[in-house]
Amino acid sequence: MRVITSLLGLAMVLMGGVWILQGLNLAFRVGFMVGDKHWVVYGAILALVGLCEIVWSNTRSRTVAVPTREPTVH
Repeated sequence: MRVITSLLGLAMVLMGGVWILQGLNLAFRVGFMVGDKHWVVYGAILALVGLCEIVWSNTRSRTVAVPTREPTVH
């Protein structure tokens, strides 16, 4: 699960970076997001959420299943 959430966070950071670059008219100059400053903000928010997802995913403690003891019958 940790790998999946880390990859999801990485995808969010990369997508946010693309949105930022498109909003600043620096890359992928095709589409409705090009040159629109709103997409810089949206991309920054998405990248920040993705970064938080990566950090959360890699710093949370692992849950360990504690074996239960069954009562012994005498």
